[in-house]
Amino acid sequence: MDFLINNVLRNPPLLLGLIAALGLILQKKKFADVVKGSLLAAFGMVILDQGTSMLVSAISPINNAFQALSGAGAVAEGLNDATFTASYGGTVGLAMFIGLVLHLLIARFTPIKTIFLTGHMLWWFPFIFVAAGVEGGLDGWILIAFAAIASALYWSIMPWLLRKYVKDVTGDESFTLGHPSGMLALISGFIASKVGNKEKSCEDLKLPAGLSFFREISITGGIVIFIMFIVVGLAIPEGLGDIQENIFIYAIKQGFTFGAGLIVMLQGVRMLINQIVPAFKGISEKVVPNALPAFDCPILFNYKPNAVLIGFITAMITSTIVILICNYFNVFNILIIPLVITSFFECGAAAVIGEGQGGLRGAIIGTMVAAIVMVILVGISAVVYSGTIQNWILIFGGNDLSLFGILGKLISSFLGGF
Repeated sequence: MDFLINNVLRNPPLLLGLIAALGLILQKKKFADVVKGSLLAAFGMVILDQGTSMLVSAISPINNAFQALSGAGAVAEGLNDATFTASYGGTVGLAMFIGLVLHLLIARFTPIKTIFLTGHMLWWFPFIFVAAGVEGGLDGWILIAFAAIASALYWSIMPWLLRKYVKDVTGDESFTLGHPSGMLALISGFIASKVGNKEKSCEDLKLPAGLSFFREISITGGIVIFIMFIVVGLAIPEGLGDIQENIFIYAIKQGFTFGAGLIVMLQGVRMLINQIVPAFKGISEKVVPNALPAFDCPILFNYKPNAVLIGFITAMITSTIVILICNYFNVFNILIIPLVITSFFECGAAAVIGEGQGGLRGAIIGTMVAAIVMVILVGISAVVYSGTIQNWILIFGGNDLSLFGILGKLISSFLGGF
């Protein structure tokens, strides 16, 4: 079981390569086609992962600067993923394995037919539910069962709720979204459907001929990150640490990394979609009829790249203003740091869903509301996880990991009372 969890389920390229191979075998494809399709799917996932890592490495110094400024790094030892995993890693692994079995049974025998394929999130959801259970006083097999059932329900239900919104973005129903941006995307999509205008799309933005290069998301994204580093470097230079070069040159390098990361990530997305979606038909036809694969949020970015960037900028501005207000009035009795990573990935996905429901205006307004909810969620969940993973949730929360962690704590506290 440890081998399966650590080397297959937590290894997205291998997992998706095996799934592609299974789908092609079930379709009785030739041996050469099975090898080609499975390897290209795995390669696509590796490329996507590398692009995502480049994006994270480009924006992490800004995140670290805000942490240093707020003193978040001084939160007590033990409140992070590494130390919590050292104590509860086995529990998380068991919950993950049992939860995945339950998830597949739900897809096979109920009308909710999604298969969650975002490999690393197969680990992080049991992780946050185990932490919520610990906070609620659960232990032993009750803790494992609670985290497994909660994870299976999330993996099944949230992608199913999102499928219609994803269809409005992609134009077909070949896959859905399997990512903790789920609730923010639903909020953005709902708001956008009420106040937006589908006639004016983010992708139809008209630019003067001399500024046409802004239509390339990698160039625009790199410029945005460059400006952010200049602002942070001038405002809180100590937060960026001991950089070995002029801040201007450093900002250029980070902008280059971010822009290149977008290009790499989107290429991986295209490869993965081209291989895994046709291969998955074999599984949906033979094993789980009519099942939809649920993928990581970068899968959506290829469809509305302008919306992603607009969502990132909108979320950063909106959430930072709300965070400053919350910190000034000590709303959560803990300092919240700007959520750079969540603003890009989760709010980027929320903006894409908002664009699908209400065009440019829907993407902007929907993302603004989602960004406010993001701050509220991270603040409450930081309090909820005060004895386990507070540091971790302050950096990676503000999304479904926060929302369902809060709900998980309430339920586990009720169960722990018996």
